[in-house]
Amino acid sequence: MKRKVLVVDDAIFMRNYIRGILHNSNFEVCGEASDAIEAVEKYKQLKPDLVTMDIIMPRIDELDGVGAIKKIIDIDPQANIIVISAIGEDHLVKEASNQGAKAFLIKPFKPDELIKLLKQIFPD
Repeated sequence: MKRKVLVVDDAIFMRNYIRGILHNSNFEVCGEASDAIEAVEKYKQLKPDLVTMDIIMPRIDELDGVGAIKKIIDIDPQANIIVISAIGEDHLVKEASNQGAKAFLIKPFKPDELIKLLKQIFPD
């Protein structure tokens, strides 16, 4: 049985990139979100096994990626969240980790780097 993944990123090319990486793996993209507010709503609806979360997205005044992580962890303390972020956002990555993110990847990344992280979180 494939594990369900919610992909959160404001850039459609990045969502498509992640979807392509997961296509031939033991994971399937069950949903996508382009901002943090949508991410929280989709998490409630879909209850995925994993979330890949960008940190900097539109509507940042209302809720950013770190805030979305906090809200998701409040909903489900066992949520598995991987932060996928650009270089230069180190302080936000640290804050995301403090809020409950399990791991992070720096953009740009290679497909095998994402798969390796997923295998660490889901070793089965």
